Amino acid sequence: MTATQKTRIDPLPPQRASLLTKVLYRVARRRFGEVPEPFAVAAHHPRLMLANVVHEGMLQSASKKLPKNVLEIAVFWTARTVGCSWCVDFGSMLQRLDGLDVDRLKHIDDYASSPLFSDDERAAIRFADAMTTDPHNITDEQVDDLKRRFGDDGVIELSYQIGIENMRARMYSALGITEQGFSSGDACRVPWATAEPS
Repeated sequence: MTATQKTRIDPLPPQRASLLTKVLYRVARRRFGEVPEPFAVAAHHPRLMLANVVHEGMLQSASKKLPKNVLEIAVFWTARTVGCSWCVDFGSMLQRLDGLDVDRLKHIDDYASSPLFSDDERAAIRFADAMTTDPHNITDEQVDDLKRRFGDDGVIELSYQIGIENMRARMYSALGITEQGFSSGDACRVPWATAEPS
């Protein structure tokens, strides 16, 4: 893959990283096959990077109320709506790794009528859309419907995940971070990605 756009802040190379950051790079590489570029950009602020690592780990372990397909499709829709190509790329990979059908994502514009999407997924997408577009247009009826489907804790989880994805997608877009090739299995955009961190 060739980089079509350079990030607005260069990823921090392992040679300039602290020992902790180098360790975190290795963990990320083992887990995802490559160091995610947002991670390498955030490494310029080690305390915030570490806070993000802890938060994302806790978020993943705490988000167990919603079915994976519902959660992932809502987050994917949010990333797509904001226009974060990195988040769409990475989110597609996560769906593939979870054993979900990623081919149907090509038809997501037709989610309201497509048999490829369940009623629960449609409700989650509508909610993600209502939370992500400006002005926000969430209704009591919409939340009541989600509560019937997923319970109060499920609505909290869905809202939190959509809100976090809005933050991620807007931040990564602002920093010029674009797709890295995770969905194709060819992640290679980080400039020093071919060299093992020392």
